[in-house]
This record gives sequence, structure tokens and C-alpha cells, in this order.
Amino acid sequence: MPPRRSPPSIIGAFFLPLVAATLLAVISLIGLVASVPVQAAKRFGPPSPRLSSGQLLRLSALLLWQSEALTTPVNPYGPPQPFTVEMGESVSSIASRLQQAGLLLEAEPFRNYLQYSGLDTSLKAGEYRLSAAMTPLELAQALQDATPATVRFNVLAGWRLEEIARLLPTSGLEISPEAFLSATQMRPDGFSFSAELPEGATLEGFLFPGEYELARDLQAPAMIGVMLGRFDAEVTDEMRQAFSAQGLNLFEAVTLASIVEREAVFDAEMPRIASVYLNRRAIGMKLDADPTVQYALGFNAVQQTWWTNPLSLEDLQVDSPYNTYRYGGLPPGPICNPGLPALRAIAFPEDSPYYYFRAACDRSGWHVFAITFEEHLANGCP
Repeated sequence: MPPRRSPPSIIGAFFLPLVAATLLAVISLIGLVASVPVQAAKRFGPPSPRLSSGQLLRLSALLLWQSEALTTPVNPYGPPQPFTVEMGESVSSIASRLQQAGLLLEAEPFRNYLQYSGLDTSLKAGEYRLSAAMTPLELAQALQDATPATVRFNVLAGWRLEEIARLLPTSGLEISPEAFLSATQMRPDGFSFSAELPEGATLEGFLFPGEYELARDLQAPAMIGVMLGRFDAEVTDEMRQAFSAQGLNLFEAVTLASIVEREAVFDAEMPRIASVYLNRRAIGMKLDADPTVQYALGFNAVQQTWWTNPLSLEDLQVDSPYNTYRYGGLPPGPICNPGLPALRAIAFPEDSPYYYFRAACDRSGWHVFAITFEEHLANGCP
């Protein structure tokens, strides 16, 4: 008679499937946990090798949880603003101040990303131009280099093209003086610009003075386009109509304004100086303007300036169409890039009887004016 088989244990029948399910859950959990750093690396880049396994897991999970906060800017249209990182400043302090400045919505996700990526140890002290349009990830990268993506470039009223070009090598812009000057020979219809210039004229006079924030990698034609755009924006329709009322087209008005710009020391005196040149022009008198001679002479190697001062009697005889002591009418074009006060002085000059002016003897920078040449001579300094 064969031996009898024992019936399966009720406990075994229940326990074995439970163990299998538990093992499967544990394996799944381990796989899920292991995938967290992989997902974080795909989304946020490689982690710092200095992180322990526990730190890596914790920070990876936090970044995935805070993903939206890390990839969303505070304001997509936020303009650049200055931000300073002090020497030795902590990550927490930097993150808090970024939030206070409106550049971060939350400081914690930013700190977590810096620690995860290892960028927390390479933040550079210095001056930055940051924007609320940058995501926290972009801010973290920007703070690795105190060299900003944009450059502030300042053009003073009264500078000629060569003086603007001279600043380029030290400006931070990737534009050579030669490339800049070459681009100023382009026709204005190559830009979004309203002025009609005579054939052969450069853009001298139309590069509007002021401060510009320019991309560091901007090319010369684009830079000039920005400056011409500023000119169009600043020289209003009212001013253009006023130029016409003076019997001037835009090119002629800018030419006269450039002379006023170089003659005047104080903006308040520009409308009166403008009236002198307009009065001379109205009766066919030569302009006799010293700045036009300075422009004709070009760079003075001895004085290291483009504006020779004082002028000698020999200088006044230089044979150039820009020499308004020798040639009547306007010079061939502007002699510098005038600012808004000089342009407005031509549009809205003082109503004066004057035909002459000279520097006041007190060397204050102001001028004395005269109606007749005899009065002009009498105003000479003893």
C-alpha cells in the first residue's frame, strides 16, 4: 500500500504568494528609486561627483518635483537689471537677494539645483546684468561668469564716427573699428531708417548719442541699425516739420545741428547759436564755423585729438569743402553726431538779430553775441 501524501499547508499556500508579491514590489520600488537620478540627469544635466548616494537621490527627487519652478521665468519680458555678487557671499544669501530683486520666484529650488549640479562652488563675485526673463537654470549659468552677455556702450554728443570707433576695442563688443567704419558707408536704405542722404554721404550725424545696451556678439551693421533707430525715435514729426519751416531738409538740419553741437558748451545757449547760423544762411553769408575747419583737419597727432584747438590762421586756409571760411553754404555733411538739444535748437531756434558770436573773455564757456562786425570786434578780449 503506497504511503499517503500530506495535504499542502494552508499557511504555505497563503505565505508564498505574499512573499512573491512583496519581493516584486521591492524590486519595483528599487527600480523606481534607481530611475530618479537618471531622470534628473536627463532633465537637469549630470550631477556633481561630490554628492553622496543619499544626497544624489534626495536632490534628484527634489529637482523633478520642482521642475516647473526651475524652468519658468518670473517675467518673460523682464528687462536687464544690475546685480552684484559680493566676494565670499554665501549661496543662501545670493539666492535670497535674487528673490528679493524679483529675479527668482523661489530661492529653494535654485539652491537645490546649484548643489545638485555643483555650480554652488563656482559662483563668481562681480557685476552682472540679469533679467527676470531668465529661468533659474539660466541664472545659475549666468552667475558662473561675471562677463555679461550685454555691454553698455555710451556715445557722447559731438563725437565723430572715428571717435565712436576708437572706443570699440575696449568696449567688450566684438566689433572692430574697421568693421564699424565700413558699415557707416552703407546706404541708409539698408537699415530701417527714414532719412534720405545724398549720394556718397556716410551716416555721420545720424548715430544718435546716448547709452546703449548691446549684445556682446552684435555685428557692426546691427549696432548701427540700433543707433539709427534711436535717431528716428528721438527726432519727432514735430521737429521734422520745424526743420522744413526753416527751409531745411533733414540732412541739412542735422548738418547745422552738428556745428551747433561743437560750438556750444551749454545746452541753454544752443538756440541762440543756431539763430546765428540760420541768420547767416538766410542772407548768403559764409558760416565761418571753426568746428568745420577742425573736421577738415582730421586727427591732430600732436594734441592727440580729432578737434584741433586752438586753430591757427594757416588752419583756416585748409582747402576742404568742409572749410566754411573758404566755401559758402553748408559743408558736404554733418561733422559729428549731434544730441537732441542741438537738433531741437535748429528746429526751434531763438528769434535773434545776431550774426556774430565769440567766446566770453572770462573763459566760462558762454559766448557774447553781436549784430554787426564792428560790435563783434569790440567784444574781443583785451
